[in-house]
Amino acid sequence: MPAQGKHRRPQVVSLRRGLAAVTAGGAVLALPVIGATSAFAAPAPSAPQAAVAPAAVSTQVNSAAQAASSQHSVKAGETLSKIAREHSVSGGWEKLYEGNRKIIGENPDLIQPGIKLTLGGTSAKAADGTAPKDSAATRGGSADRADRSERVNAAPVANAAPAAAKKAAAYTNDLDGWIRESLAIMAEQGIPGTYEGIHRNILRESSGNPAAINNWDSNAVKGTPSKGLLQVIDPTFQAYHVPGTSTDSYDPVANITAACNYAADRYGSIDNVFGAY
Repeated sequence: MPAQGKHRRPQVVSLRRGLAAVTAGGAVLALPVIGATSAFAAPAPSAPQAAVAPAAVSTQVNSAAQAASSQHSVKAGETLSKIAREHSVSGGWEKLYEGNRKIIGENPDLIQPGIKLTLGGTSAKAADGTAPKDSAATRGGSADRADRSERVNAAPVANAAPAAAKKAAAYTNDLDGWIRESLAIMAEQGIPGTYEGIHRNILRESSGNPAAINNWDSNAVKGTPSKGLLQVIDPTFQAYHVPGTSTDSYDPVANITAACNYAADRYGSIDNVFGAY
């Protein structure tokens, strides 16, 4: 009988096994008739191939559902950039910030430990394990900006404010500016004194002239005349000079800070000086 084709659907015909008479040159041959039920069926598709598509669809659906509802509790030291990278947030740290702006506040660099961030839609990795094109790993510009922001704002924001204010401060080159700059340095060094106390003593000692010098008193006779705004002799200036200021005793700021340092040591503060000191 003819061989069954691989893609030919077998016909199911119920035939009884019997004998058929075939005449060949007068002889009778008894041949068995094989029923169609003995035909081979085409092999069924293997189970793994049939299950691939449904499993893949199920995985994608589950991943999408988890991504839509996932949250992250912020830990100390974490940044939006770091969280976005670890969770493959679609749109990076900018998108993560937009979705949580109400709880984070106006400064994306300042996130408090313990707050819960909604991650929103995360970018599932491709089948070969590579990140999607819009992920933080491939968006060089955004990722770099976030990383730079992360590095620059590693220190607490509160600590950065005084430094920025100090840098922005501009002191006028006059008596008012000299006193204010001296007070800022004194505050850093822990030297007491007020604007009023310094101003009052300067007017008495030099009338506000930074080049003033006394060539007639006992100090002048000894070869150490009083100099500058607060009339400081060189030995006193050198002993109480404040680091970071000029070593010239005529320099207004250096003269004020050295004199206030001396007055604090001897009188408790320049504010307690009301005469020759």
